[in-house]
Amino acid sequence: MRSFYHYLMTYRGKKKPDEKSRLADWAFKEHNFPKHSTDYDELSNYLEWNSPFPEALVTFDAIWDEYTR
Repeated sequence: MRSFYHYLMTYRGKKKPDEKSRLADWAFKEHNFPKHSTDYDELSNYLEWNSPFPEALVTFDAIWDEYTR
């Protein structure tokens, strides 16, 4: 399974940013983001402490659901 970060990058660079692309663009620029992780708890905890915008955790959960299908 590829990392969540790798999956998240498919949302990067939209001309009209939405919440998913905002999270992807932020993760791309965030040097400490756990880029090789496939672990929900590790990623969720990281976002809880480093949330880039108020809806980031809800957005993460939505993308995680797609990622794990």
